[in-house]
Amino acid sequence: MTGDAKLIANDTQVGGDHYKRKAIQPWDFIAANGIGYFEGNIVKYISRWRDKNGLDDLLKARHYLDKLIEIENGKNS
Repeated sequence: MTGDAKLIANDTQVGGDHYKRKAIQPWDFIAANGIGYFEGNIVKYISRWRDKNGLDDLLKARHYLDKLIEIENGKNS
């Protein structure tokens, strides 16, 4: 970057445009709501499943949810 040029992360997407087409990009929603790592990944995969990897993204979201449940159950043990 030189001079007054400023990179705006939301203007660029690596690997497609499935997030750029959203009214609110998932990472903006995640950051604005202070959502943690596991929850953030769940939001990410749920928001893109129809536009990117279909069932695979739903399974990824479930995997993160399963791990989050394990962590929360461990706190109560």
